[in-house]
Amino acid sequence: MTNILWTLYLGILGTLAIGYFIKGGYKTHSAKLDFVISIITWIGLFGYVTSNELFTPLLWKVVFIGGLVWDLAYGLKKFNEDANEIPRAARPAVFGITALIMIGPLYYGLFQYAF
Repeated sequence: MTNILWTLYLGILGTLAIGYFIKGGYKTHSAKLDFVISIITWIGLFGYVTSNELFTPLLWKVVFIGGLVWDLAYGLKKFNEDANEIPRAARPAVFGITALIMIGPLYYGLFQYAF
């Protein structure tokens, strides 16, 4: 049952990213880099879900730390650009909750896979 939920999670993330890609959402260089980093982290999560050893644990430690830092920095920048209707005082809480729900499981699985 757990593997089914992880697979559904991967499918939802992939579907959202591909849909955003098809709509032309990755126009800037930083957005394209975000897409590439996302794909790399998904490969790590796929390895965790399927219990396959892809590459070395050291690589996944680097991917985990680098991807997490990138996702938080880029996500916060993008969120602040797009969240004009959210009061400024509430933005950190809204970003934190949204990030925890959307990418929390990804980095939990990647952490388990790397460490």
